[in-house]
Amino acid sequence: MRIFENLNYDFIGKKNIAYILSIGFFLLGIISALIRGFEFGIDFKGGTEIVLQFDNAVDIGTVRNDVENIGLGNMEVKTFGGETGVMIRTEEQVIPTNIFPVVVKYIDSEIDKKFPGLAKQIVDSTANSVTYEFTNKDTTDDVIDALFEAGFQSGRVSEEPDNNRMVVRAGIADWIKENLSQKIQNNNFIVLKEDIVGPKIGEELKRDAVLAIFFALIVILVYLGFRFKFIFAFGAVTALFHDTLITLGLFSLLYGMIPGLNLEIDITIVAAFMTLIGYSINDTVIVFDRIRENIKIHKTKPINEIINTSISQTMSRTVLTGGTTLMTVFVLLIFGGEVLRAFAFTLFFGIIIGTYSSIFVASALVYEYAIKYKKKLEF
Repeated sequence: MRIFENLNYDFIGKKNIAYILSIGFFLLGIISALIRGFEFGIDFKGGTEIVLQFDNAVDIGTVRNDVENIGLGNMEVKTFGGETGVMIRTEEQVIPTNIFPVVVKYIDSEIDKKFPGLAKQIVDSTANSVTYEFTNKDTTDDVIDALFEAGFQSGRVSEEPDNNRMVVRAGIADWIKENLSQKIQNNNFIVLKEDIVGPKIGEELKRDAVLAIFFALIVILVYLGFRFKFIFAFGAVTALFHDTLITLGLFSLLYGMIPGLNLEIDITIVAAFMTLIGYSINDTVIVFDRIRENIKIHKTKPINEIINTSISQTMSRTVLTGGTTLMTVFVLLIFGGEVLRAFAFTLFFGIIIGTYSSIFVASALVYEYAIKYKKKLEF
């Protein structure tokens, strides 16, 4: 199917309007980033992410209210994978010191419930664990098994035959589980996973993510410099910076503005940006390839006419490919759940911005170079 078959539009003639739009969005994003900044997920700033799986559908608002004032600071609560899954995020990596004794008391009560009157002694404790000593090895093994079945991360201190010590992890998930178990008594749940990221690891991930995007752009610059001329490579990579920075500006500008859309920047969003770079450069290369072909065919034709003709000839492919991709991403944005919503948001607006930049930014920069330096582009 072909559309825009006889399209004849002066794209280059509208480059100044495009420049104003691009600069406007870019400055808006910069101002928002300076004033509001960005919200980073626990991948980059550190924290704890816990996923709970309930037996039946659970009201996310009820869970949010139940964990709001349990001493873990600001917490993010959202659905995970369906109506029975809940994801809880907090900036805390370990139980606060004022809450730790309460968690230990909770572990004690669980042991007393399973083994009434059992003699035990706490011999050591850290920021996120407590070590018990019992009278003999068999009792220790029985308590470990009972606590493990109850959902605690418990284990032997050593594999010595006469070991009578048990270590129990007292983590964020345990404190949340204790509070929710008391408040949601008619809907059992288990902790599917608990991921903890320290601030140092978060900083390393942030640095590596920036380097990954930067080196991807450098490799694309080198590749296109060999495949086309350097000015084409420069125009394409400049357009990619344009797409990335404007889309990134939307994260700062729209964070907290759209209900149900959490625009935190995490590893998933970095993956979305890498995908966006690949999609956008493919669109730009298609246009550049047609410009190169038309330059070889129409050697005496003005460069602006060649660029306009090339964009017009590839418009059918651009609209059909971009349109079908946008439809798929839009469905993911609406029905993909909160976990994938930010990823879909990045791709949706990134594809629109990337298509626009392939037409009005990358090609326009090639034209500006040819006119300013009065150089004829030949292949």
